[in-house]
Amino acid sequence: MDYANLDHFFKSGKHHLKKGPIALIFAEDEVELASTILHHTKLGFMKTIIFSKSMPALPTEVQDRIVSVYVDLFNAPDVSTIINKISTLTSNQWIYFCYNAEYLFFPFCETRSVAELLNFHSEERREAMLTYVVDIYSKDPLTSGEVISRNKAQLDKAGYFATARVDPKTHQPMDRQLDFFGGLRWRFEEYVPYSQRKIDRISIFKASKGLNISKNYTFNNQEYNTYACRWHNNLTAAIISFSAAKALMNNPDPKSEIKDLSWEHSTPFKWQSSQLLDLGLIEPGQWF
Repeated sequence: MDYANLDHFFKSGKHHLKKGPIALIFAEDEVELASTILHHTKLGFMKTIIFSKSMPALPTEVQDRIVSVYVDLFNAPDVSTIINKISTLTSNQWIYFCYNAEYLFFPFCETRSVAELLNFHSEERREAMLTYVVDIYSKDPLTSGEVISRNKAQLDKAGYFATARVDPKTHQPMDRQLDFFGGLRWRFEEYVPYSQRKIDRISIFKASKGLNISKNYTFNNQEYNTYACRWHNNLTAAIISFSAAKALMNNPDPKSEIKDLSWEHSTPFKWQSSQLLDLGLIEPGQWF
């Protein structure tokens, strides 16, 4: 189903939001858009809604679960505004969002669906899930233009850390909230605005009335921003992302100065959740 613009979708496409879980994919460009869509359709989302200027060719067997909204994100409301609008239209449904060239991985995702994941998470009395944006990149020099290659993808196996998140009003550490850092955003931080260096993102959440996400991917409901409940660790997931590599490649300053995105702690990405579990980048919690 195609919609000519956001207004058309919000007026005529609300029926696509009645049953979740729902994936929202925001395409800033066409890089790896097809692979992003296919990856998420295989995870078992009821609907995958793509916000893009154009759509790639896709297999016919997935098209009944695809909704296309034609929009230029650089001349549209902020992504957070779009997500908040959708949240008001689909109360109590699970929503996930990402950008093109990003791929969701959660514990045992090769054999378990996203619906199974979120059913268990709901039983844990959780309404949001912390995801880490894990940068991937090619081992080729930045100037080669091949930093985005699924077959040559690497990730950092070290260098991740967290700092206490401080309440701006009380200046005290916030309960079960941390700011996480690492990957390309940390190693090349001189080229990354401070507001974009964190790698934590609350990208899976249950919609509810009055809920709002901000531009830094945190919510006005502070419990949504926590990494775990009070009594034990919970599930976490990862978004494997070419976004930072893509941004560095398209920025004239780093492109002229950085010769290689790899370092001594780079390792090939195997496209398996077991690797992320072994590296401690996702957490199974009590889900066995």
